[in-house]
Amino acid sequence: MKINPFRLERYFAKYEFTTPYLLCSSDCESLSVGDLLKLEQNAQDDFSSLWLGYTESLGSPELRTQIASLYQKILPEQILVHAGAEEAIFNFMNVTLEAGDHIIVHAPYYQSLGEVAHSIGAQVTEWRGDSQNAWQLDLQFLRDHLTDKTKVVVVNFPHNPTGFLPNAKFLQELSRLSDNHGFIVFSDEVYRGLEYNPSHRLPSFTDLNERGISLGVMSKTYGLAGLRIGWIVTRNQKLFDALAAFKDYTTICNSAPSEFLATLALRHRDSIVKRNLNLIQENLRLLESFFSRHQGIFSWYGPKAGPIAFPRYLGESIEHFCDELMQHAGVLLLPGTVYGDQSNCFRIGFGRSNMSVALQKLEQFLPKP
Repeated sequence: MKINPFRLERYFAKYEFTTPYLLCSSDCESLSVGDLLKLEQNAQDDFSSLWLGYTESLGSPELRTQIASLYQKILPEQILVHAGAEEAIFNFMNVTLEAGDHIIVHAPYYQSLGEVAHSIGAQVTEWRGDSQNAWQLDLQFLRDHLTDKTKVVVVNFPHNPTGFLPNAKFLQELSRLSDNHGFIVFSDEVYRGLEYNPSHRLPSFTDLNERGISLGVMSKTYGLAGLRIGWIVTRNQKLFDALAAFKDYTTICNSAPSEFLATLALRHRDSIVKRNLNLIQENLRLLESFFSRHQGIFSWYGPKAGPIAFPRYLGESIEHFCDELMQHAGVLLLPGTVYGDQSNCFRIGFGRSNMSVALQKLEQFLPKP
């Protein structure tokens, strides 16, 4: 396999741990191990006595039971736990696609959602949201670009990096098209649960469609990226079995401490998500005020879910702006070019507790009116 460098991850590898103020993080505020263990009376003792042998390849029964409770129609045995979402994406693409297949990917997108398919030899069509209309997706575009070789359609709701979220009617039509045309929908749902209005929350695609795949992870909604726990959910037994067999060639099984802590966190997910949503909404108010003050420099729209958005810089070059901001103010934004986007947008993150400090540093950097 020949695969192109991961632009976003190479960018973060270079700057994430050396830049003082991160203003583009895609996850929510994290917790310490001690914070998690305090959630239950006997958790510290149970964690100390945890056996550090091999774990079950599918994931521990306790963890899969907790994950299953996030869905309406899913049983624990229909869940396959991975080392983060990245392994799940990589394995799915390799199991499902062959050279000459066709895949349609909701864009802009996290690079592996299209790049792994490209490296296999599949044709990749970008299904781009409308940047002039809050990144809305046009289902007619999808209908027009389906071919007899279309194996997979990838969607990401709530969307990274734009915060776009369609309505339930959109998802139902996507499911109908999948059934009629035979393609599999790979639904990246890593931000599900962070809708600002709970009534806007979509059903998981795997609850809606028996052939579909849903992707989840502990990193985003729960802010526990260091656990490296993700999962694939599907009622498609043939595909599930193939994915389980392929995992024998990647991680085989997961970290026992990570599975223990992820299970503990999911038992207390309501309080963790509530904390993160409160922080997001507080930070959003700061952002809305900031962008209102600087309408001549940025174009801003309000996302519907998640801790990230994709505003536009109205100057000449977003890459130059981000570089100057980092060099002179120590603030890291993510230029949209790492997504392959050429509309001069950038990702801003507002799920961290220190966002207000980073935002203040950004405002001090801007030219005075």
